[in-house]
Amino acid sequence: MGAKLASEFLGTLLLVATVVGSGIMAETLSPENFGVALLANTIATGAILYVLITILGPVSGAHFNPAVTLAFLLRRDIGAVPSLWFVMVQVAGGVGGAFLAHAMFDVDLVQLSTNVRTGPSQWLSEGVATFALVFTIIGAIRARPEAVPAAVALVIVAGYWFTASTSFANPAVTIGRAFTDSFSGIAPADAPAFIASQIAGAVLAWLVAERIFGWKSGGSEEASLAPDAN
Repeated sequence: MGAKLASEFLGTLLLVATVVGSGIMAETLSPENFGVALLANTIATGAILYVLITILGPVSGAHFNPAVTLAFLLRRDIGAVPSLWFVMVQVAGGVGGAFLAHAMFDVDLVQLSTNVRTGPSQWLSEGVATFALVFTIIGAIRARPEAVPAAVALVIVAGYWFTASTSFANPAVTIGRAFTDSFSGIAPADAPAFIASQIAGAVLAWLVAERIFGWKSGGSEEASLAPDAN
């Protein structure tokens, strides 16, 4: 369990450090071009997700996301107590990732975002983005488990561009991004609504996946993003 928690903490830390760090770099190099900055942020995030899921998936399942952990709890792939521990280290990793990015770019270590992200379109976008992510994970596990790293990276890359919120799709990442007053940040007051939408999207994805794919495929379902985390 210690190795799994370390994996979840490190993976979430590196994910948020990449999101925030690439956002700072993009904002520095292209201060007047939001499109170029978003593209740079997208590429970096998709790339690190593929790597992190590939190398840490066999250890903890590579959730790095309380919404994903919730989905696997609902699937009964992970117990309630391990789920709680997973969420706590994911959130800690998310905040730590923002601090790490700030340290690398020599800016104030502790910040609070002033980037306003609110309104029905933003909330709907987060619900849709998280639905797409969780549904993709469950579907890929069922169809081609070895394709999960690529599938997750691609759905997040797509989400950056087809959602108005740029697809946070992750409560731990949302909390981490509340601690950076940079391109990728979100005002702390706006974070709770994002998180609520993400949870709703994850639950809906689980319900739809259960209906379409069945509860589980038993012995034919290979090791997923939740390897023996009971």
